[in-house]
Amino acid sequence: MKVLLAGGGTGGHINPALAIASIIKDHVPNAEFLFAGTPNGMEAKLIPQAGYKIAFIKVAGFQRKLNFENIGRNIKAVWYLANSGHRAKQIVKEFEPDIAIGTGGYVAGPVIRMACKMGIPSAIHEQNAYPGVTNKLLAKEVNHVMLTVEDALQYFDEDIAYTVTGLPVRAELLKKSKPYARAQLGFDNKFCILSFGGSLGAGCINDTMAEVLKWHVSKKLEINHIHGYGGMGKDSFPDLMKKYHVPMKSKRIRITEYIHDMDTCMAAADLVVCRSGANALAELQALGKPSILIPSPIVAGNHQYHNAMVLGKAGAGIVIEQKNVTSEIMIEKIKNLYQDREKLKQMARNASALAIRDTEDRIWNVIEKLMQEKN
Repeated sequence: MKVLLAGGGTGGHINPALAIASIIKDHVPNAEFLFAGTPNGMEAKLIPQAGYKIAFIKVAGFQRKLNFENIGRNIKAVWYLANSGHRAKQIVKEFEPDIAIGTGGYVAGPVIRMACKMGIPSAIHEQNAYPGVTNKLLAKEVNHVMLTVEDALQYFDEDIAYTVTGLPVRAELLKKSKPYARAQLGFDNKFCILSFGGSLGAGCINDTMAEVLKWHVSKKLEINHIHGYGGMGKDSFPDLMKKYHVPMKSKRIRITEYIHDMDTCMAAADLVVCRSGANALAELQALGKPSILIPSPIVAGNHQYHNAMVLGKAGAGIVIEQKNVTSEIMIEKIKNLYQDREKLKQMARNASALAIRDTEDRIWNVIEKLMQEKN
């Protein structure tokens, strides 16, 4: 069995592709894989690190805001687009896949489109509640569309063949109990907050959490707090904590640039404050974690807002758009949940109810359908 996977640009497209490859390997240990990606994207590093072969194709998106620099980028994008069909055909022809699967990002467009054109049974996986442009176009050509959430269906043509599969969640995240995780962190069993803005961090979340930390530390509240300030906060956040007399590490506080033990921290948390990327939300649902979500306003199609509202409408998360975030509002929301544990428990139940527990089986069923198309 030979599988061609195409997706890249961000971890949100790469990680699902790697997860799908793992699911296939569980059923077909001798399956052969080839990933298609851009030479300058995250996939160029992450795919080989995971032990897979990657074929490169140059593709870039068009910049809508026109300035001198972006005009140059758009000229380059046009050139890449003109040559992408030839390179995509070369990749498909040389590898001769049995099936092809796209997980989003510009690179998936020419590769999956060419696979369809050459008669290769193909599918796409859409991670977000608001689909990306590439997947909306490919949905009209592939044999099957996999969706993380039902809400995304409204943005596709009515006649597509689809399955709501959910998004695969890292197995290690599900292995630790809350008491065990807290013991590892040196925390007691009191209210625990986990806050982060991703590996780079988020200025909005850092600024707000600095005030939250100042508040509950100065009030000597029984709150444990883990915060990851990310790369953009490394020159400012520690100084701010010093100014606010908040320790970077104590029996209740752990503040670090990166959170390398996210499985432990997520397990320990009663409340999570974060962005609303698809992977993070799938993990919140799988673990049944209440959340306060601040969608990034600078992503394509404002898809993080649509993602967050899936949890917001279900009563599993509190959604605050970045333009409305203030330290006063954040402290009020956290204080209310700190005092109303029954509401917190209900949010946890609502989050858990959203989780799709058989994602791997659903994805494998789609793979089997593709193989039947091949035969």
